[in-house]
Amino acid sequence: MTAVEFNYKLLGLQKNLKYFAYTLTSNYEDAQDLVQETFLKALTNRDKFTANTNLKAWTFTIMKNTFINNYRQNVRNNTILDKTDDLYYLNLSKESSIGLPDSALSEKEIQREISNIDEDQRRPFEMYNQGFKYKEIAEELNLSIGTVKSRIFFTRKKLMDALGK
Repeated sequence: MTAVEFNYKLLGLQKNLKYFAYTLTSNYEDAQDLVQETFLKALTNRDKFTANTNLKAWTFTIMKNTFINNYRQNVRNNTILDKTDDLYYLNLSKESSIGLPDSALSEKEIQREISNIDEDQRRPFEMYNQGFKYKEIAEELNLSIGTVKSRIFFTRKKLMDALGK
């Protein structure tokens, strides 16, 4: 495939790429940037494309991988390195309210409302917030996964109502 044919076929995919980029980003400007970045990578790596294969699938794969890499980069940029001897990595945004006087009060209120919820509802919710997966909670409490999800959902709903959110 010549460079002109490649470029012509690539431009023919622009509408599809824009739509796919928007479904990934949910933001028009980010989608435009992703399409441009995909075009740039496709054009730069034209020699890696095998003729008589699916160009659309190839460019969509480039776009998906670019999106994933950008997402991972954003997560890495939002990770804070603690300079203590233990070197913990904290995933807190820079706007975190942890440590502010009014956040301690909110945390106390939340804990009080959680403690008011029945044990059957509270236990799966607490385990989920501690990082357990639905399957692990279901096995630990001898419940079905659907019941675990339901209890976590309704506990969240009760908390939101109790806290007036």
